[in-house]
Parts: sequence; C-alpha cells; structure tokens
Amino acid sequence: MEGLLSDSQPFLPKHSATRRKDEMNHDETLQSEEETTDQDQDTMTREGLDRRNVWEPSVYYALGKESFYFVGQEINIRESTDSYGALIWPGAIALSQFLENNQQQMNLMDKAVLELGAGTGLLSIVASLLGAWVTATDLPDILSNLSFNLRRNTKGRSRYIPQAAALSWGQGLERDFPFPSYDYVLAADVVYHHDFLEELLNTMLHFCRPGRGTTLLWANKVRFQSDLSFTERFKSTFNTTLLAEVPQENVWIYKATAKE
Repeated sequence: MEGLLSDSQPFLPKHSATRRKDEMNHDETLQSEEETTDQDQDTMTREGLDRRNVWEPSVYYALGKESFYFVGQEINIRESTDSYGALIWPGAIALSQFLENNQQQMNLMDKAVLELGAGTGLLSIVASLLGAWVTATDLPDILSNLSFNLRRNTKGRSRYIPQAAALSWGQGLERDFPFPSYDYVLAADVVYHHDFLEELLNTMLHFCRPGRGTTLLWANKVRFQSDLSFTERFKSTFNTTLLAEVPQENVWIYKATAKE
C-alpha cells in the first residue's frame, strides 16, 4: 500500500561534529516518536470513553454496561475503562453483525471456534449463540470479566458452554495449544498501537497451519499507520479476501487461510 513509512537507515560512523548533529537530530526524532505514541494512545482512550455513541440505537450504554441484540437474544456486556481489553470496539460489533447476517456463508453450527483477544467476549458470545463450540482467549487479567460475560449471556441459550483460556500472543503456543484444530479463528480490533504485532501474526499462523482447513476472520478499525503496515504483512502471509467494509466506522473484515 502506498505511503507506508520506510524502515530507518542503519547508523554510520562520522566525525564528531557531524555525529553530534546527528545525535541531536536523533533525539528530536525520538521525541517526535514519543509524541506520536502519546497521541495514538490518547486517540484510543478518547475512542474508548466515547463508546456510548457507537451505532445507536442498536447499542445503548449505562454504568459500564452495553447491551446488544444478536441472534434473537439480548446480550448484556459488563465492561470497564481500566484497560483496552475490557471495552467493546467497532470490529467486534461489525464481525458479530456479519456472522449473524451471513450464516449460510459462514455456518458456525457445531464448528470449533477460537477467538484471539476476546476482550469482553461479545464476539465469542455471538459465535456461541450461533451454535459454535467456542474458546475465547485473552491475557490472564482479562479472563475474570470475560468469563463473567460468557456465562451470563450463554447459560441455557447456547448449544455448547464457551470456555475462556489465557493466551499471550507468541508465548507458550506449542505448550498450551500444541495441536490446534479449529474450523474458525476470530479476531476483532486486535491491531492498534501496541508492540506485539509480530507476535500476533505468529499466533495467527500457529492456529491457521496449512492443511488444517482453518479459516481466519479478522475485523479491524483502521486508526494508525501501523494498522496499514500490519495489513500489508497479513495479506502477504495469508490467502486473503476482503469480505466487507463498514465505511462509517472505517472497519474492514477479512477472510484468510494459510498459504500452502
């Protein structure tokens, strides 16, 4: 994709006066990068605090709870502003709607489904209500709220009881998930301004190995330059198809399979 930032050039030794000038320029660059990082984090924080305005009136917000209506069921999600993983993001809503509206194309009935970065659990809940056997994964400190939301919204409603499991991208994959065999891997808004994009891509590859027939469905809102860079790497790594776009939210939904 045009306009992506290029990698920095390697440092070459120079005379002291020139080197001092380069060091000053380098310090200014680092300061600029730090300012950019702070701006990106501020953007995510503002977006998180403004979740109450997303896609009204299908979503309403009150006292840390958002309510949805999918698959003929009201879904009540407890969230928190303490971490990004405890908030609902546009990608999860978009992919949930896509799965509900395209059940013949993406039939989850009796399918084994794993979600990466499940957060509050909305997408895993919808997949469970659509008949899937779901494993929702996220960081250990996210699991308590995730498990709570899974239980309260699927008990007595779903064909299978969804499970929550700890997963740190790129860590302990062979130990904790040595023989992954899932029909679908779901991921929503897992790409934003963080330092684990390489680990995320490796985790996607781990669960979507050639010959397993696993389909990856990834929905993401494009916010930063790093999102576009990751998307290009994603496209070069997997066989990808753009399934849908949500222009008002700048969300893309991709289907991907492993390259042989």
